[in-house]
Amino acid sequence: RALQQHLAVLDPAGLRPRVTVCIGTDRSTGDSLGPIVGTRLLDLGTPVTVYGTLAKPVHATNLQETLEEIYSVFDNPLIIAVDACLGRSESVGSITLASGALKPGAGVNKDLPQVGDIHFTGIVNVGGYMEYFVLQNTRLGLVWKMANVIAASIHHGLLLAHSQPSGEKAPPSGLQ
Repeated sequence: RALQQHLAVLDPAGLRPRVTVCIGTDRSTGDSLGPIVGTRLLDLGTPVTVYGTLAKPVHATNLQETLEEIYSVFDNPLIIAVDACLGRSESVGSITLASGALKPGAGVNKDLPQVGDIHFTGIVNVGGYMEYFVLQNTRLGLVWKMANVIAASIHHGLLLAHSQPSGEKAPPSGLQ
């Protein structure tokens, strides 16, 4: 429901093409959150164009090129970005959804372009020291569980947004 509300604010008429950019790499357990989400979205048949899967990840070396492709193919796309991040130990496993762009690579001191009109982040491990090592040694089970929650949230949020005419409120639901 939270995603549906964000979509209603950013695109009340539902006219902008929906695109997800799931950032990360399949070569690092902690950084595979985005590509797993992208793969799960395809598996679910989610009504969205997906960039960033396990088979074709979007990462630091092809992010700019991917964004250029998106903006050349779509007119005014509404981009939902997904990325893993590092945080405090008590926050590991937390997922956030927020308006605005995310800054991929910030946790590992990379200067990459900002991505998204809305973004999901998942705190996959503890940050602050030896970030690359920490990402490499993140538990796959946690990343998998978080990816499934994010993919289901995007899937259901987009289905709810597609099913509601502009301005009509959605019926109460247990989905958040």
